[in-house]
Amino acid sequence: MDPMTPRKRLATVWLAGCSGCHMSFLDLDEWLIELADLAEIVYSPIASDTKTFPEGVDICLVEGGVANTDNLALIQRVRANSRVLVSFGDCAITANIPGMRNMLHGADPVLRRAYLELADGSGQRPHAPGIVPELLDRVLPVHEVVPVDLYLPGCPPSAHRIRTALEPLLRGDWPELSGPELIRFG
Repeated sequence: MDPMTPRKRLATVWLAGCSGCHMSFLDLDEWLIELADLAEIVYSPIASDTKTFPEGVDICLVEGGVANTDNLALIQRVRANSRVLVSFGDCAITANIPGMRNMLHGADPVLRRAYLELADGSGQRPHAPGIVPELLDRVLPVHEVVPVDLYLPGCPPSAHRIRTALEPLLRGDWPELSGPELIRFG
């Protein structure tokens, strides 16, 4: 990389998901060293201690669905401050496993089942406004909340798929994702 060319500002975000997409990101292995030359990771649950999503992010990979009020506020801030937003994995694209709670038709039945019906007799529903985020009635895929620029399917996407998407974006080009190896769900 030309030392006069500024590195891209890269972020990753983890909403309602299992962190499998971030684990797959770490499977980039040695390419992570090259990535460090191309990008400054400015926000990530695996690489930074920053608590507030920064302004001026070039590329953001978003893992997980939007399940609670904290997720909702974060994805809105992410979109407002990211040039390219990537739905990173099946949960971000379809709500996938976290979205299975949508079959219970609302937050109340989910909380009742988890904290009262399945409790050992001393159950109580959590209620701590400002500390415990409120569940949304439905887990939403990211594109139902904010515009998405690129979809990177997989549960999780393979390291190869992640690199195939990121390398062109870091050069300022658009990735060509086609064929089952790069666009298959699951």
